[in-house]
Amino acid sequence: MANHKSALKRIRQNKVTRMANRYYKKSTRTAIQKLRGMTSPADAQKLLPRVISMIDRLAKKNTWHKNKAANLKSSLTRHIAKIA
Repeated sequence: MANHKSALKRIRQNKVTRMANRYYKKSTRTAIQKLRGMTSPADAQKLLPRVISMIDRLAKKNTWHKNKAANLKSSLTRHIAKIA
């Protein structure tokens, strides 16, 4: 257990940050899964910018590595092009 007041505060802050990161990561993964499951090109084209925005937000906050974000965006764009 922490011995300092600042360490206790840091533990509380880390918990809040961890929960927020989990929420954003999970919602992004769900959106990616939904996009990959789409068969209609028009609907997929509509959803793609929103998903890319979510991915960029996670990369900007260093929740996901920037290369992982780039690879995801690339593969999703290729997927959309293939079903179109």
